Amino acid sequence: MDQPTLNELHPRRRAAIAFIFVTVVLDMLAFGIVIPVLPHLIEQLAGGGIAKAAWWVGVFSTVFAIVQFAFSPVQGALSDRFGRRPVILISNAGLAIDFFVLALAPTLWLLFVARVVLGMTAASFTTANAYIADITPKEKRAAAYGILGSAFGLGFIIGPGLGGFLGDIHLRLPFWVAGGLAACNFLYGLFVLPESLPKEKRTPRFEMHSAHPLGSLKLLRRYPLVMGLAVVMFLVYLAHYVLQTTFVLYADYRYSWGPQAVGYVLMLVGACDGFVQAVLTRKLAPRFGERRLMLGGMLCGIGSFLVMGIAHTGTMFLLGIPLMALWGLSQPPIQSLMTHQVDPSEQGRLQGAISSLASFAGIFGPFLFAQVFSFSISPASRIHVPGLAFLLSAVLLAVGTVIALRVTRHAGDLAKADAPADTGMGGELSSVVTLQGTVTTPEPPEHSP
Repeated sequence: MDQPTLNELHPRRRAAIAFIFVTVVLDMLAFGIVIPVLPHLIEQLAGGGIAKAAWWVGVFSTVFAIVQFAFSPVQGALSDRFGRRPVILISNAGLAIDFFVLALAPTLWLLFVARVVLGMTAASFTTANAYIADITPKEKRAAAYGILGSAFGLGFIIGPGLGGFLGDIHLRLPFWVAGGLAACNFLYGLFVLPESLPKEKRTPRFEMHSAHPLGSLKLLRRYPLVMGLAVVMFLVYLAHYVLQTTFVLYADYRYSWGPQAVGYVLMLVGACDGFVQAVLTRKLAPRFGERRLMLGGMLCGIGSFLVMGIAHTGTMFLLGIPLMALWGLSQPPIQSLMTHQVDPSEQGRLQGAISSLASFAGIFGPFLFAQVFSFSISPASRIHVPGLAFLLSAVLLAVGTVIALRVTRHAGDLAKADAPADTGMGGELSSVVTLQGTVTTPEPPEHSP
């Protein structure tokens, strides 16, 4: 391909990167918008008061996690066979339809069915991660995944606050807005998103035996480094559920924080996390390498949960938030190191397997931490440690850090390579793609510890 043609394609590459970023932002925004109102809608449709609604909210959350656990590998395998573009577009269209159904659902069972279908179509993150692996050189993937991670933080900052505001106007309005965002995302991608996986790099056929969750785990077992890091990712996902499950009750019990204070704290968490993912990851990955960045981030995560677990005052608890944001430095390198080991035709299945691990953690993680928190504050308990659930998360991350240290001791740090690797892509995205304005030029290689 001659130079003029390459120059003509640069805007499309930048548009593709922007679309993936916007996809994740809008998806997180759509999910965040409904967080404050979904329990109230369930309460309205279920009847029987808050106690019955709480039981149904637990059922909805568990079933949603199970469905995502089952269907994330399917989306990944479909994208390996048919390409990333159609799977992402279909997922976005499905999200829009599901949110509109949620907005209109007159009965609890229809709301439940829509939530199940939402779990099936909400795995666009899987294909988005595979898309990034397709178009980004190996040595720059940690920074790219950091940028993608900042999209999660941005959506998390805006979504719940916007959802609460819209819910005050009308309980179902957030669902209409979420559906509109997903529909706009579909139309945007329909016109600007190019395919990232050329036909010659795709798998020859769709194999269901490798698309179900257990089949996808066989892919991880073929690569010892990938399998070890998958265990680390699972422990990271599991530890994170202490926040979703116990934070609100813990903050109320220990610091007397009401909904407004909790909302401000969550916005602070999202802002700190977004800064770390968008700015620090791309700056630190070339300087320190993926392995050091991963281990440093894990240590920060351990420190954050220890601080939060022993904090006797709200101010002390807040000191753990910057450490928790720095914990986010560990996840892009883990994901990047895993993609280095896997063939381009299997990147979708790899991301599907990773998403399944996250969903698997979501199946029993909330129950685990809820029970630990309940035990730690129960008058009948011999051990009265309100922060016990956070201390358990610190232990989980400590185990993950030891595993990561062992399995990556011989791994190379491609984030510090000075020669870009060939992405092996064909077609209109055949040359190496750089994240314009987001990825710094790698420094000369050094040996990781």
